[in-house]
Amino acid sequence: MAQWTFEPGHTAAEFSVRHMMVCWVRGHFKNINGSIEFDPEHPGNSSVEVSIDAGGLWSGDPDRDGHLKAADFLDVENHPDITFKGDEIDVLSKNEFGVTGDLTIRGVTRKATLDVNYLGQWGTPLWVDGKDQGPKTRAGFLATTTINRNDFGVSWNGDLENGGVVVGNKVLITIDIEALLED
Repeated sequence: MAQWTFEPGHTAAEFSVRHMMVCWVRGHFKNINGSIEFDPEHPGNSSVEVSIDAGGLWSGDPDRDGHLKAADFLDVENHPDITFKGDEIDVLSKNEFGVTGDLTIRGVTRKATLDVNYLGQWGTPLWVDGKDQGPKTRAGFLATTTINRNDFGVSWNGDLENGGVVVGNKVLITIDIEALLED
């Protein structure tokens, strides 16, 4: 089985959650490391491990970022990483898979299924210190899922008039992965 390593500069994660019942607020993570065992001819034998540096969260507002990193939400001081490890593969089509595994947020682990689209692979240059060290084979994947933040102990909220809440419970997650084929 081919081994792929995430290229951190071209891999990112995003979450979206309702705010004040009227809009979606997004947060982004860049420091994402991981690996995938994947052969497009035999995708059912695949596995993935992902580690996201929770302290790298950026939402565009420093005060909000500080609150999201604090104990009310991600508690980054005590739980610096968000992880996913999955090897239960449901092959839906040649390029679409359900990948089920253990998602850990804030030290709480629950089963989650990522809807994964394999975007293909290509031989490309690999620039290191300004010099092309390629060719290097890259593959792309797009993974999405929806979780309930309360399932992971991320339960801070405030009440609004007429039964509304400050922060929605449903969290949409998107991970864009560019992976390099190991030699």
